[in-house]
Amino acid sequence: MKSTRMMRQWCATVVVVLFCALPQISRAELNVFATVPEWGALAQMLGTDKVKVFVATTAQQDPHQIQARPSLLARARTADLLIATGADLEVGWLPVLQRDSGNPKIMPGQLGMLEASRYVQVLDILSAPDRSMGHVHAFGNPHIQTDARNFIPIARAITERLTILDPTHTLHYQAQLKIFIETWSKNIERWQTQARPLAGIKIWVQHDAFRYMNEWLGLEQVGVLESVPGVDPSAAQLSAILKKQSEINARMVLAPVYLNQNATKWLGEKAKIPAVMLPFTVGGNADSRTLESLFDDTIRRLMDALSRG
Repeated sequence: MKSTRMMRQWCATVVVVLFCALPQISRAELNVFATVPEWGALAQMLGTDKVKVFVATTAQQDPHQIQARPSLLARARTADLLIATGADLEVGWLPVLQRDSGNPKIMPGQLGMLEASRYVQVLDILSAPDRSMGHVHAFGNPHIQTDARNFIPIARAITERLTILDPTHTLHYQAQLKIFIETWSKNIERWQTQARPLAGIKIWVQHDAFRYMNEWLGLEQVGVLESVPGVDPSAAQLSAILKKQSEINARMVLAPVYLNQNATKWLGEKAKIPAVMLPFTVGGNADSRTLESLFDDTIRRLMDALSRG
């Protein structure tokens, strides 16, 4: 009798433990590791409460110049999906992070590794780059997030990957993708209407970071202040650019917020044109906390500079 009673108590305890564990199992989340804020924000919009997103960098950091710190390794070790830009944007640190994390799911070629640049048309692919060209990308300009249209094919790719990794919530992910595409398409139409006066406007840029935005909005980039990518221009180089500006009459000079902006501000002051610091990614300033507000703020800053320039 005593043995039977103990067995019943043990069975009851097991049932209670399993019952308590069920809600936790149903709420299991996919761990998503995003290298930059834009992909983290997009993954969160598509996955909602079914994903737990960690972003490795902030808008104030140069995404080229990141260290594979122990804190990042710890996050990468538990990631189910790693979303990177690719096109060599993270080439200086991501391969080290993948290797040292010991997580086979996020290695190149695995389902847990997704490069956003593979799903859009990459511009400025170089046939034969060399070290004398500075910090250039052989696989093309990686700053694909500055064109709002690129987010739709990338959203489709992320959703497809989420459904493969977490088939239980396929209908949820597909529903979120539909909502995103409908809302985002309307936003694109609105932004393009607002930015129509920018078409054909001549601009300088400090770093070649807005190639896709220019293609989208029709801005005419007349030159880059950096003679070598990633290296601040010298005083002599800036003087030559100022002389050229007197002939070109560009209307503004642009820089992403993460750069040292002294060169941009100098040219703006000397040429008497607006120096525009664009947020570049989610969190770039107080008015760019979401993907939608990122483009709202970007268009607003450009239109304000046009009216002042």
